[in-house]
Amino acid sequence: MSGAELIADRIRRGESPDEQAVGRVATLDAVRLGSQGATAARVALAAEVLGLGPLEELVADDRVTDVLVNGDGSVWVDRGRGVEPAGLDLPDAAAARRLGVRLAALAGRRLDESQPWVDGLLPGGVRLHAILPPLVDGGVHVSLRVPRARATGLASLAATGMFDEAVGSLLRALVRHRRSFVVTGGTGCGKTTLLAAMLAEAPADERLVVVEDVRELAIAHPHVVLLQGRSANVEGQGHVGLVDLVRQALRMRPDRLVVGEVRGAEVREMLAALNTGHDGGCCTVHANSPADVPARFDALGALAGMPHDVVQRQLASAVQAVVHVERGGQGRRVASLSVLRRTGDEVVCEPALDAVNGAKGPGWSVLQRLTGSSR
Repeated sequence: MSGAELIADRIRRGESPDEQAVGRVATLDAVRLGSQGATAARVALAAEVLGLGPLEELVADDRVTDVLVNGDGSVWVDRGRGVEPAGLDLPDAAAARRLGVRLAALAGRRLDESQPWVDGLLPGGVRLHAILPPLVDGGVHVSLRVPRARATGLASLAATGMFDEAVGSLLRALVRHRRSFVVTGGTGCGKTTLLAAMLAEAPADERLVVVEDVRELAIAHPHVVLLQGRSANVEGQGHVGLVDLVRQALRMRPDRLVVGEVRGAEVREMLAALNTGHDGGCCTVHANSPADVPARFDALGALAGMPHDVVQRQLASAVQAVVHVERGGQGRRVASLSVLRRTGDEVVCEPALDAVNGAKGPGWSVLQRLTGSSR
């Protein structure tokens, strides 16, 4: 019986494979394969049974942020330049399904006809989503979001061309003057990376309490407390969401409250905190443009049962600046800085600076005041 068959038999008996089991299988193969062959077999078998299989090498690439497997077995990656073919494919749709089911099990979840989609966290912090047909056309689709624990600062991002020196100075000033701000943009444009780099500018004597659904923020700061949500188990129990975590964070004496991504009812607790003395708080929000920010908060507030006028009042007093990020042919860039202003009963996002061409908008004088800038 081959090594893979031994592992499969172990699984059929209801026993979970582990490093020791993989090692024993590799040892059994040593006589047949020789020492070098057995070592290679052990690595391959561990990747296939305990890891990401053929996707292991992609996730190990420091440039890769997303790995996407389509139902036909085709594999795509994002290396910071947009989605492109990975250079390897799974043999067929059946292989894609086996991969999805196995990764779900590694995340402590089940993927089958009775539970046709899964969100989970894999060993090493890789975020998993998988969905089965007929909810998706073709075979199973697997999406992996790869965290990059390497903390970076604003200087490093400036060196990549994400913004120039003048914009970098404004970003630093927003943090050092303890202004509350939101980083906005589309998926994969660098919101989390920029937020982490900005928070690295916070004074070393501050305590940053960070709330995330799945850990992604890597902040180069000496005092960071990380709270992470938890999905329900296979029985549907044990879920801990961001609403609960924001409440817990407020009891942990934060100098700054940070929510990695606001996308639901936790907006109520976030806005309430920023309106009750927690200056310098920040978050990211998906938005196509800065002008969409008030409407996005309105929609999120509705999920928390907040009336429109309450959201607008709290937003106007809680958030002072918006940093918008985009991704185009030149890569990820800070596109603009804006300020929030209340006009009557509504909040508008007023352009302050076009970060690409340097043009100043009607909100420039307010941004100057917020950052102490004289330029």
